[in-house]
Amino acid sequence: MPDQRPLRAASAADGGAQRPRVQSAARTVAILLAVAQSESGLAPREISERVGIGRQATYHLLHTLQGTGMLTRNARNRYVLGLRVGTLAEAFGRQLAPAEHLAPLVRTLAQRTGETAYAAGWWSGEITTLCVTRGTNPVQAGEVPQGYAGNAHARASGKLLMAFASDAVREAYLERHPLTPLTPDTIVERAALDRELAAIRERGYALDHEEYAPGLCCVAMAFDSGYSPFALALSAPRERFATERERYLDALRELAKAPFSSDG
Repeated sequence: MPDQRPLRAASAADGGAQRPRVQSAARTVAILLAVAQSESGLAPREISERVGIGRQATYHLLHTLQGTGMLTRNARNRYVLGLRVGTLAEAFGRQLAPAEHLAPLVRTLAQRTGETAYAAGWWSGEITTLCVTRGTNPVQAGEVPQGYAGNAHARASGKLLMAFASDAVREAYLERHPLTPLTPDTIVERAALDRELAAIRERGYALDHEEYAPGLCCVAMAFDSGYSPFALALSAPRERFATERERYLDALRELAKAPFSSDG
């Protein structure tokens, strides 16, 4: 997974979100996210540059984070996540399932667009549909049921999640899941899939033009610039998708950054 994207401390999301009320808290969170989004930890200088704060302030915050067990230094003297972050990760699954976090966004997407909306994510090594809300348009495309975990290579949400996964996770998934043809448009060659995944990483969203089912088109958007293991998506009949795609993308962009906006 790439780790060179800048992460500004002043705002956790673009698009006019209000500035955080407590700047030091926002900077602390930004440092944690920068370290979490790196492949093998970061040096203080790299953290300062990525978060966009001065060296002295960075060192003070790193000292606090290390003292509280949220960060530690590895053998290469780089900051990595500390053991206490495991408490947060465990609590996320224990207190509230991801589907409960994502369901309000999925319902809003379906209401705004009139199309069937989804959230999908990595779950126990599989790319799974976590929640679904049917649209309100009289003519609806067929939907992928909640809990479905097959044929990610042919689904917009599946391709997006593979695109932003680490190389190891993606390779392990593809070793277990052959590129089965579902329609004449399904990508079934690994080189073609790799090109498609690279294009998805570049633009930040994925498309499915009748790759999963004839007459069905889908679009999926990454949460948190692809660092989150979840995706938001919708499906529509081919003809309506062709005319409404930009409107769908606008709705997805707005909702995909909603959980990460600084005004909460």
